[in-house]
Amino acid sequence: MLNAGSNDRFYAELEPFDEFERFTEFDAYEAIPDDWVVLAGDIKGSTKAIAEGRYKAVNMVGAAVITAVLNACKEVEIPFVFGGDGGAVVVPGRLAEAGRAALSGLQAHSHATFGLHLRAAAVPVSRIRAEGSDLRVRRFALNGKNHLAMFSGGGIDHVDSILKSADGEDPDVLLQAVDAPPPDLQGLTCRWEPLAATRGRMIALMVLPVGAEPQAQVYRDVVAHLASVLDQDIPAHAPVKDENLVLRWPQSGLRMEAAMQALKSGWLKAWAWTALTSVLQKVSHLRGSKVGEYDAPVYLEELKRQTDFRKYDGCLRTVLDCSDDQIVARQTK
Repeated sequence: MLNAGSNDRFYAELEPFDEFERFTEFDAYEAIPDDWVVLAGDIKGSTKAIAEGRYKAVNMVGAAVITAVLNACKEVEIPFVFGGDGGAVVVPGRLAEAGRAALSGLQAHSHATFGLHLRAAAVPVSRIRAEGSDLRVRRFALNGKNHLAMFSGGGIDHVDSILKSADGEDPDVLLQAVDAPPPDLQGLTCRWEPLAATRGRMIALMVLPVGAEPQAQVYRDVVAHLASVLDQDIPAHAPVKDENLVLRWPQSGLRMEAAMQALKSGWLKAWAWTALTSVLQKVSHLRGSKVGEYDAPVYLEELKRQTDFRKYDGCLRTVLDCSDDQIVARQTK
């Protein structure tokens, strides 16, 4: 076991695992140091916004939570989890202030740009434990140097409950500051069209055990049943495939991407850069070869391998492309 001290390389030095099913080995999760901080954001009213057809805006601001904090704390490797309408990043205590500033800036500008209210908080891991939950982590190897954080202990859900129930008096909840400087959102893009199912329907499956049976066994049983229903090849049912990756031009999310980049660089520069890079990206995909620094074939392979279509953060979450027969088989188990 590692000494879970307050060193910045705590997460980077964790030994990764490369078989997803091993997420159930709960004894292998390492305790995140007490002086680290969970920086989290969540869009209030996201369900209503999505029902109104604003899915891309919700997804963009949710992803910006991760991007803003990662860019503010980019000197170290840190774990994070994305939830569609928000996310959580866990950072060393000495970087918490930089992360708080980035989230505060995103709060102000997401409301001004998209009319979306972003709730945000910076919750010390020590508080999570003092209030009865825990926060432990492992690194799941996607491919090469890329990893996905897996969390156990209920700490992520605990922070989410703090975000959603705070009454404005909680010192760890960030109040929206209209004069906060905009965050650095370099690397945040929104260029692919929504993924269409290739087998029948896309489904989102969330599994949280209840009852007395050990959680690890419940999860193993669920994964084994999924594998049986999906012909022993769960990765083949991942939502991202060559046939449903659609890159139009101009992309439907281009305006939103430029709007987010304009927070830091101004409209003219943001629009010029976004338009130029999107054109080069489209040309690279049409030619099937590298254009400038962008290599479409390599990017597509990495995108398919790195998509977090299955993850664990205290709850098993998967998004799968399934046939109707497979969906019925899962429902009738």
